[in-house]
Amino acid sequence: MSQDIRDFVTPSCELLALGEPTHLEPAHGHARNELFAHLVDLGFRSIALETDRIPAFALDDHVREGAGDFDEAMREGIAFGRGEMASNRELITWMREYNRTRPLEERLAFHGFDAEMENMSAPSPRRCLEAARAYLAREENLPSSLALTDDPALDIARLAGDDEQWSRTEAVLDPARSIGATPEAQALRCLADDMLTEFHTRAPQLIAATSRAAWFRAKAHLGAAIGLLRYHRQLARPAAENVRISRMLATRDALMVENLLDIRAVEAGRGPTLVFGHNLHLQGAPSHMRMRDLDLHWYGAGAILGPLVGERYGFLAGRPGVDGFLHTDADTDAGAGA
Repeated sequence: MSQDIRDFVTPSCELLALGEPTHLEPAHGHARNELFAHLVDLGFRSIALETDRIPAFALDDHVREGAGDFDEAMREGIAFGRGEMASNRELITWMREYNRTRPLEERLAFHGFDAEMENMSAPSPRRCLEAARAYLAREENLPSSLALTDDPALDIARLAGDDEQWSRTEAVLDPARSIGATPEAQALRCLADDMLTEFHTRAPQLIAATSRAAWFRAKAHLGAAIGLLRYHRQLARPAAENVRISRMLATRDALMVENLLDIRAVEAGRGPTLVFGHNLHLQGAPSHMRMRDLDLHWYGAGAILGPLVGERYGFLAGRPGVDGFLHTDADTDAGAGA
C-alpha cells in the first residue's frame, strides 16, 4: 500500500469499504488481509465480505469459538467456490488464531453482507422464514397471529411450495414464469411483515429469553427472506431487459445496505468494520455495467450508504497494479461482473 492506512481511517469511520475491480484475483485478497491486520491494530474488530449473510454465520462461529470443521465452514460460508481461495483461507485461519487468546468481547467477527440473488437463479424464502418463525415460537403463549396452528394461511411450506419453482432459471429470466407475483408469494410477504413487527414489539422478552446476538441472527434470517420475496417480486415485473436487470441489481444492493446497517448495530461499541467486495457495489458513484448489448445503471450499496450515514462510511477503490493498489477515487466504473 502506497499510503499509511491511518490517512483513510477518520475518527467517525465505522464502515471502511475496500473494493476490488474483479473477483478471483489473488492479489486483491492478499492486500485485503494485509490491510485488515493493520486495521485490527487500530481498533477494527470485524470484517464483512461479499458473500451470503446466512451461511457466513457458520464461519463466524468457527472464527470466534472454533466451532465446526474448517473446510466445511469455508465451503458453506463463502459462496461460489471462493472458500477455496488461498487468501480467504489465510484470512479465516489468521482470525481464528488471533481469537484463541482473547476474551469474547475482544474477538474478531466475520460477516457476510450479500444475499443469494443472482441473474440466473434465486432460492425460495421458505428456509429463512421457517428459521425466523422457529425463533419466535420458542416461547409459550405466542400471539394468535403467529401461533403454530393448522391454519393454512400460516403454513409457510404450503404457501412456498416446491423450492425448485423459485430457483429454476426460467423463473428468473421470464417474468411470466416467475412466482413472485402469485397470491401465495403475496401472502408470504404479508406474513413476513407481521413477523418483523413481532421481532420488534417483543424484542425485550425475546432477547431476555435468548440473547441479543441470537435475536439479531434470527432477524437476519427474516431479513434474508424478505429480501428474496422482494427480489422475486421484481422478477415478475415485465420490463425491457436492461430495466429489469438493473432493478434486480438495485434490489440486491439495497439488501446489502440493510445487512451492513444491521452488522453495524451488532458491532456497535466493539470497533469499526472492514467491508470487502466489488467496486460496483461499494463505490460512492452510481454503478454502470455493460452486459452483452445492455447498459445497466443502478445505485450500489456504497452510493446508498454515503448519503445515509455520511462520514461513517469510507471507500477505497481497488485497482490492478503493483504500485498503489488502493485509491480513494470513488468513480470506479469497472465492467467485470459484480
